[in-house]
Amino acid sequence: MTDTPIFTALRPRLFSIAYRMLGTRADAEDVVQDAWLRWHGSARDAVQSPEAWLVTITTRLAIDRLRARAAERESYVGWWLPEPIVELDEHTPESQAEMASEVSMAFLWVLERLSPEERAAFLMRQVFEHDYADIAAILGKSEAACRQMVHRAQERVQQQKPRFPVAREQHHALLGRFIAAAQVGDRAAMKSMLADDVQLVADGGGKVNSYLHILRGAGRVAGSFWSLEHHFPRQVVYRQARVNGQPGLVRYVDGKLESAQSFVIEDERIVAVFIVRNPDKLTGVPQTIS
Repeated sequence: MTDTPIFTALRPRLFSIAYRMLGTRADAEDVVQDAWLRWHGSARDAVQSPEAWLVTITTRLAIDRLRARAAERESYVGWWLPEPIVELDEHTPESQAEMASEVSMAFLWVLERLSPEERAAFLMRQVFEHDYADIAAILGKSEAACRQMVHRAQERVQQQKPRFPVAREQHHALLGRFIAAAQVGDRAAMKSMLADDVQLVADGGGKVNSYLHILRGAGRVAGSFWSLEHHFPRQVVYRQARVNGQPGLVRYVDGKLESAQSFVIEDERIVAVFIVRNPDKLTGVPQTIS
């Protein structure tokens, strides 16, 4: 195979790594493009494994970009959530390829709390199943240091995972009932589907109005959905969709896209809601109701 077919065959894997590292499609595409330029200009006769070489370059480029983006994140207005990958058709080939591994909004939200190298080590080990020798070579660290980083990251991720997750069919059905309650402003019905300690995280990026603090508690979260319907009676429409591989919602107000939403469900109750309202992160979602 020549250099272009090799890179093309590996491109979905490289994008998966970059997106999980960076949380935005544009940044991931930029990193993959940079990896291509380096691959195209490399002395490939000296490359024993094209896949290992490209994975290493992509991971290092993503780490560099995360570090460079630290100042930008500090000045970001409100909470930063990943750019959602939304599929209204759950059976498209793109969604199946991109969502082959864990990439939920909740998962990426936890990864944001890791350092760039911790994030890379954890993803390489737990998602892409590299051995510690490979990870050490990619990061330029000892195997012992990589094991320690993965262990610390695993502890943080485990703390955030639902103890009793529900099946996809139950997830889908609960969201259907939640939509029905939200669209008529039935606060009591919504509250009954929310865990007492549910939390809602919203990302407006300073571009649109959004909560600057995490909302906690069934009453407050149900109230946020009720309030929107109250202010825009019969103008709020929900559509079920795949949001980062999980059943989720897109919401339209007065016929225009307002947000993409992801839900964490445990023991048939919603325990977390992630709402992306920043329009810069919603460009890949239909902007009006079809």
